Amino acid sequence: MLNIRYLTVIASGALLVLQPVAVNTQQIIEIEESTTRQKPLPLEQRAQISYDTYILGPGDGLQIELLDLPELSGTFSIGPDGTLYLPRLRALYVEGLTIEELRYFLTQQFKTYVRNPQVYVRPVTYRPIRVFVGGEVRRPGYYTLSGVQNIVEDVTSNNLTDVDTGINALGQGVTSKRSTLTSGSSSGNLFPTVFDAIRTAQGVTPYSKLSEVQVTRRQAYGLGGGRIRTNLDFLSLITEGNESQNIRLFDGDVISVAKSPVVLRNQLLMAGKSNLSPQFMEVFVTGRVNNPGGVTIPQGSSLNQAISLAGGVKLLKGKVEFVRFNREGTIDRRIFAYQPGAAADAANNPVLAAGDLIRVQDSILSGSISVFNELTGPFVGLYSVYSLFNEAGQ
Repeated sequence: MLNIRYLTVIASGALLVLQPVAVNTQQIIEIEESTTRQKPLPLEQRAQISYDTYILGPGDGLQIELLDLPELSGTFSIGPDGTLYLPRLRALYVEGLTIEELRYFLTQQFKTYVRNPQVYVRPVTYRPIRVFVGGEVRRPGYYTLSGVQNIVEDVTSNNLTDVDTGINALGQGVTSKRSTLTSGSSSGNLFPTVFDAIRTAQGVTPYSKLSEVQVTRRQAYGLGGGRIRTNLDFLSLITEGNESQNIRLFDGDVISVAKSPVVLRNQLLMAGKSNLSPQFMEVFVTGRVNNPGGVTIPQGSSLNQAISLAGGVKLLKGKVEFVRFNREGTIDRRIFAYQPGAAADAANNPVLAAGDLIRVQDSILSGSISVFNELTGPFVGLYSVYSLFNEAGQ
């Protein structure tokens, strides 16, 4: 019995000696993970919901609570004229205010009827937003993106810069209220984001530089007015799933995609694998090919691949003519020899965009045969008619 107790004491002592080592190892692992992973949001910060960046407009629904006065509380919507109709206060023009500005404004208005009113405002319905998507996307223009109803939480992130100063605050922890933009990291699936805007604009082109995407946003008058801007590395979203670069959009935002001087084929292939851009596009192949007409090809395909999908070239062929109509109104027209083994994105095997035209020209011999057939065709027809009547006369 004594031996068993003695062994038990020794074993427990060994465990006590080893325990700090295990804790230290765990601490090292946590330190290593903290250097590679983004730190979680503190609980104190999660409890403080900020609505300073959202600007109210027609279609927004608000839950307004006047403490201990349920007859003056309820859910109300902002009308098309920008007014909010409330009990006792009637119609109030609130378009252009933030949530906090509205809460302060209502507190002042209710002081006429209530002693020391305590007003709480929470958005419950967000209106559809209208944004402009420009730069190097397939279909630039204004687009309306739908919002989502019954939203509970709105998390803000300091990752915008002031247009006037040009200071980039993305990822630098700037805490100024004048340079905050709501991020979609916690509720990115509930609100329209940059990804939704680019996808609605029919995705990217071969020259889209997704590593340089700019978002410009108007700021509330109470926060200084004007516009604020941020630069995003949107490419990291489709390559690494970096959701922090897929920020939430607000009404009136302007999204601009930079243009690369060269074709970014690898980026185009990655965009085609995701649902950011259409997986397939259509080009037109004519001339000395076996199946001329429209050809549906995957994103990032080259000229030689389109010719192969058109049945390949015929035996007697000439040079290849490539025509592209650019958005700037210019025409990219090239004529070169057909080389099946040319590398993708070479001068004689360009990466294609939707709507490109490819024509395989006739060779000298095939052209001569075509001209000969055109010249001799009428005579052959006349001779056939003459022979027919001659046989009938006999």
